[in-house]
Formats: sequence, C-alpha cells, structure tokens
Amino acid sequence: MAGSGSFRILVGADGSDQSKAAMDWAIEESRLRGGEVQALTAWNFPYVSDALGTAWDYDIFQKDAQAILEAELERVKDRGVPITGRIVEGNPASALIDASRDADLVAVGSRGHGGFTGMLLGSVSHQTIHHAHCPVLVIREPGSA
Repeated sequence: MAGSGSFRILVGADGSDQSKAAMDWAIEESRLRGGEVQALTAWNFPYVSDALGTAWDYDIFQKDAQAILEAELERVKDRGVPITGRIVEGNPASALIDASRDADLVAVGSRGHGGFTGMLLGSVSHQTIHHAHCPVLVIREPGSA
C-alpha cells in the first residue's frame, strides 16, 4: 500500500470517455477497499509551430489542463470516496509513471485524446503498463468488446 496506509488509486484524467470510465472504476474500487483516488492531468507544450512563426499563448495549455481536471473532479464529487487532483507539466506517460511510486494501482483509459484510431492501446497506457511502479489497469473504450 502507498505510504498513507489507505489504498491509493491513481487515475490519468484527460477528459476522454476512456479516462472517465477509468475514474468511475477507480471510485467503485476505492469504495470497496476504503481507499482514495488521485486524478492526474498532465500537459506539455506542443513540439511544432507553424510556418508563419505564430507565437503560442503558452498559458492556454495549463489553463486547458486545469479546466479538464476541474470538470472531472466536479463530475465525480460527492461519491463517498476521497478524491484529489493534481496537474503536472510534462509528458502524460512520464507523469503517471513518476506518480505511480506513491500509488497502489494506476487506472488509465485505453486511448485518450490524441490516440490513433484502431490502436489497441494508446501510447500513454502502453508506456504506463511497462514502466509503472505498481500494477496498472487499462480500461477499454466503452462499448468495445
């Protein structure tokens, strides 16, 4: 168990249906175990720019991440389980892997925003299952077989 003595589930929250399904699962599992949930939203700057040299409004990336996390925490409030949220600047997979050191389980969606249609696992879930410091549960797309 994580250092708090309570079973802690870390959930990757990116606003996708898959991450919402992972959050819903984590809440129910935490309720059964008397545990807690931590939602983690990661953001990073784009790697490309346009040919015109347009300047990015860099604050918008963090603000978007904050809005995604706040919306998810609002959606799941009052579910009878302690739920906290955290925003991290950086690669989502790296952020989840690092945060998994303090978790008993990581729950992620099979594909989030930016995934390629037809992939069995998204790059974030794939990297997380191979490098996390605790077990990882991947929630498949709702309605998929």
